[in-house]
Amino acid sequence: MKSSKNRSSRLEDMGMGIPDEVPFRGRLHYLFAQIEKEFELLYLENLNLQDKLDGYVNKESLQSHERTATNQCNVSSSAPLTVVSHEETDTAGTAVVTGSKSLKSKFSSGGKVKASHKIKAQTSRIVSSFKNQSVVSSVMREFCGHKDGVWQVAAKFGQPILGTSSADHTACIWGIESGRCLLQYTGHAGSVNSIKFHHNRDLVLTASGDGTAHIWQAAVNWEVSKKGHSSEEELDDSDEQVEDRDRVDTLRTPLCEFTGPGGHLSVVVAADWLSNMDQIITGSWDRIAILWDVETREPLQPLSGHDHELTHVSAHPTQRLVVTASRDSTFRLWDFRDPISGVSVFQGHTESVTSTVFTRDDKVVSGSDDRTVKVWELRNMRSALTTIRTDSSVNRLAVSNGGTIAIPHDNRQIRLFDLNGQRIARLPRTSRQGHRRMVSSVAWAEEPLLNCDLFSCGFDRRVFGWSVILPKDN
Repeated sequence: MKSSKNRSSRLEDMGMGIPDEVPFRGRLHYLFAQIEKEFELLYLENLNLQDKLDGYVNKESLQSHERTATNQCNVSSSAPLTVVSHEETDTAGTAVVTGSKSLKSKFSSGGKVKASHKIKAQTSRIVSSFKNQSVVSSVMREFCGHKDGVWQVAAKFGQPILGTSSADHTACIWGIESGRCLLQYTGHAGSVNSIKFHHNRDLVLTASGDGTAHIWQAAVNWEVSKKGHSSEEELDDSDEQVEDRDRVDTLRTPLCEFTGPGGHLSVVVAADWLSNMDQIITGSWDRIAILWDVETREPLQPLSGHDHELTHVSAHPTQRLVVTASRDSTFRLWDFRDPISGVSVFQGHTESVTSTVFTRDDKVVSGSDDRTVKVWELRNMRSALTTIRTDSSVNRLAVSNGGTIAIPHDNRQIRLFDLNGQRIARLPRTSRQGHRRMVSSVAWAEEPLLNCDLFSCGFDRRVFGWSVILPKDN
């Protein structure tokens, strides 16, 4: 911390000397403004100090952990391992469904954090840099092929495939082992904003900016999915073999299309399967969600009440419960277990709620543009059990079966917390691995898929499969 003499000298150097004759009230406003500017300078200095400390601690600890981490991760020598330190709360981003999105300024007038929170956060960051390194993570797979930002990623239970939805109007099914696109769906006429696999069948549910939701057949060629390709093989291949190997199967016709009378009047931002798989839920910018019957493709019930556009919908994995998130800073819990459905409103965020997901132990985790993630008990809608404070908006988060929250951020970072709000790790982001633009979505694999525990996607058009070894796994 600089002395008062040094602070006065810095203000004078910046041409901010205090006028001699200023009205008393105006003088107070002036002095407070200078204090605020000085604090921002100190904040930036602390960030630089944190970066230096991280570099020093990581350098000292990497050698001692590298051999153990390599054995535990069981990764190939070509995949760089990074030992990740515990970090303080962080940044994230919201997903607007069409078009690109610029990062918000950390020091914009509407986004300043209270001084007390800044001091506490920076102190915790510096102290946490000296804690033991306990989480090992690295990029195991990269999936490239989309021509625009990727909105959502989903893993298929029991099969080594991955699904992605993109603003390039397509959805893709990828082979995790080969890293290749096995099937491309082109049936939508707008941005594909979400993707969800059927639990038991080879079906996929997608929502789009064209105002519809589609169910389509995700039948993939397993012979192609198992074939990787090395440089030696490429030298031996003929032109016809190379062309055949690089050909991507394309599907244009859905099995079911949810639209028409009683349907949505605007962008469908998200869709999900209900637990019995015979109904789906969709959410739209027209401020309503709709419960649909899959067999008849007819709307069963509109879910209205939100004051602004919906941003996300999510269904409970085993019960007939649905949550809808909105830009009105609330999310709602809809209960379809009884003939007369009930609704509960959860208030606590101060800006758009960007995602809401259920946990295995009947909690709900919500992320918001107000830079917080909150954990709620389903039976208590008045106050959150846990609040995780970050310094940027939060995008579509995910919770593992073990209760680890993966938070994607606008600042290209992915951070992990537990349900009690304790920070676990920050996934590495360097020039050689990690996202280069905002991370829009993450998804946990219910069981490790070829050493990939977590998947992420972003508006750099990249999709990654991560190996994440948590302390309990070491």
